[in-house]
Amino acid sequence: MSKEEKELSFEQAIKKLEETVMKMEKGDLNLDENIKYFEEGNKLVKYCTDQLNKAEKKVEVLLGKKSDGEPVFEEISEDEEEI
Repeated sequence: MSKEEKELSFEQAIKKLEETVMKMEKGDLNLDENIKYFEEGNKLVKYCTDQLNKAEKKVEVLLGKKSDGEPVFEEISEDEEEI
């Protein structure tokens, strides 16, 4: 992944991934172009997955874990959602 792609936010990466998929779905690319976009899409998927995993770990740290190692998840009441 290029330096520019590493500086993308999660949301920007998702948008770029959607654009890449749309280009491929049009069906007017040659084989080399399809491979290029497929590789780019795979890199973006990995980046997004890594970002989601990092966020999940942060949430687990913030909420803590049960004695069996399972993360503690708490329901958010409607009043707390507006924070």
